[in-house]
Amino acid sequence: MIAIVSVTINLLRLIILRNRLQTKLVFPVVPTSNFFNIFSLSNHHMKYLFIALIFSQITFSQVEYPKDYFRSPLDVTLILSGSFAELRTNHFHSGLDIKTQQRTGLNVYAAAEGYVSRIKIQHYGYGKALYVTHPNGYTTVYGHLQAFAPKIEAYLKAKQYEKESYEIELFPTAEELQIMTDEVIAYSGNTGGSGGPHLHFEIRDQQERTINPLLFGLDVKDSKPPTLTSVFAYPKDDKSTINNSNSRLELRFMPGKNNEYKVESIQASGEIGFSIGSHDQLDLAVNKNGLSNIQTFFNGNKKFEMDFFRFSFDESRHINRFIDYEYYKTKRTHLQKLFVEKGNVLSMFKDLDDDGYITVEEGTSSVYKVRLQDFAGNESWITIPITGKKPDSIPSKPENKKNYYVFSDQATTLNDKNVTVSFPANSFYEDTFIDFKVNNDTLYLDKDVIPLQKNVTIQYDISHFKDSEKDRLYIAELLGYKKYPSYLNTRRKENFLTASSNALGSYVLVLDTTKPTIAPVNFQDGKWLSKYRYLTLKITDDLSGIGNYRATINGKWILMEYEYKDNTLTFDFNDNIVTDTKNELKVIVTDNVGNSATFEATFFRK
Repeated sequence: MIAIVSVTINLLRLIILRNRLQTKLVFPVVPTSNFFNIFSLSNHHMKYLFIALIFSQITFSQVEYPKDYFRSPLDVTLILSGSFAELRTNHFHSGLDIKTQQRTGLNVYAAAEGYVSRIKIQHYGYGKALYVTHPNGYTTVYGHLQAFAPKIEAYLKAKQYEKESYEIELFPTAEELQIMTDEVIAYSGNTGGSGGPHLHFEIRDQQERTINPLLFGLDVKDSKPPTLTSVFAYPKDDKSTINNSNSRLELRFMPGKNNEYKVESIQASGEIGFSIGSHDQLDLAVNKNGLSNIQTFFNGNKKFEMDFFRFSFDESRHINRFIDYEYYKTKRTHLQKLFVEKGNVLSMFKDLDDDGYITVEEGTSSVYKVRLQDFAGNESWITIPITGKKPDSIPSKPENKKNYYVFSDQATTLNDKNVTVSFPANSFYEDTFIDFKVNNDTLYLDKDVIPLQKNVTIQYDISHFKDSEKDRLYIAELLGYKKYPSYLNTRRKENFLTASSNALGSYVLVLDTTKPTIAPVNFQDGKWLSKYRYLTLKITDDLSGIGNYRATINGKWILMEYEYKDNTLTFDFNDNIVTDTKNELKVIVTDNVGNSATFEATFFRK
């Protein structure tokens, strides 16, 4: 019997090894010679082994992510300002935003051993970001960093000076920057598109899918159930009604005991769906975060599930199909649809029955329930009583007066005066009417209330402008109540300007002939700067925005970090580029249409 147990254990080890290869768990390798001992077992012994095999399969198939492999990247209590898959503009949040006590410079630790596989430095986005690949196949990502640990910083700056560029993307080999668990790899910051000091932390698999880091055992205190803020009902088609209406309808609800919400009873007929406004609030934080799971049930039968545990970056834009896009753009509030419409291919949908829609028949009494759940397992329930009743008549919808109809599966080109707009096939999720007109170089391309899944291309013919003006023109999107012109990345080829946009709305041609401004912040021309660590300037441009900059000291290129949130350029004297006593600083700043400004100053340093 001892031999049976021994062989069983060895076989279980092999199964563990196989599961390690499939799920990237790390276990010791077992000699394969033990495996072949199973063929010498009697039938009686094989029965016990078969039971052990079944048990092992059940046990290990349930373990998808290692719970004790990754440590926290910070040595502070984990308090989140952003949760995984939280709803953001045009995307789901791809990681955890960990608060850093409203300050920068905290030690950031490698979550596990591995090597630095990518370094990306950009003015926007993640700012300074570090990617560490681990032996178990996962990669951890650290964003909005202030700086890197000395050996990584030295590697990075050598490459930046070699390429003479602050923005850079590097892919070190596995041997160049090896990392140990608990090693300090960086310091927390506020770089890039960060709204305040924090660490953005991700875990990605080998397919570059980002996964909720809490699945790996990171602990965040959360004892509060999700909160419901709104409930809406939607008719699927012209034959469906809710309370005698054929349009989206907001429903009234009341909070009840035990985290249950009771929605007013509705009368409905045909196929209908629902949406909710909701959020979760973690302990120790006042900010509102996203949910972990949503499920719906109709008369006890499951209809829909949205599991926010993993997604690919190339599907994240479909968030605009998951939410009520029109409501978000007009009310700035996210409504999460509990049904799936055409073209929405999000991988987080599960167990769909009739795409989440329910069918209400005449004379029936039904119950629709929604379960809201956070990652800690706290839940809230929503109950909607439904009576099947057809209205005597359905109010007719107002006539659609938009001037173009676009078939979603066909490429479409629209022209008016000097403007051409091109929609690739499948730009829209469904066939739709849109408005399109041009007036005095202003393009009205409907309102930004219809989601796009592909970018639209806008082209202006500028042949009617003076030659001296053509290089200073750009295409801008008009944003906000005051219609502020926001620069779009504009390319010129002869007499045509082209730009791409991810949304409908209003666009205009803008002429920018004003050069940027440059001003010193912490020094003056002709001064001694021997005790200074940093040299800082402020650069601004009011129209097309800062395009690029170049700084030299005594003719040698120097690395200056641009922080767009406070419009500063900063040079670190610790780069050891300055060796002369008298030094000539020259900074050239160019905006996005080529207007340039030059700043020159002399300083002294021992």
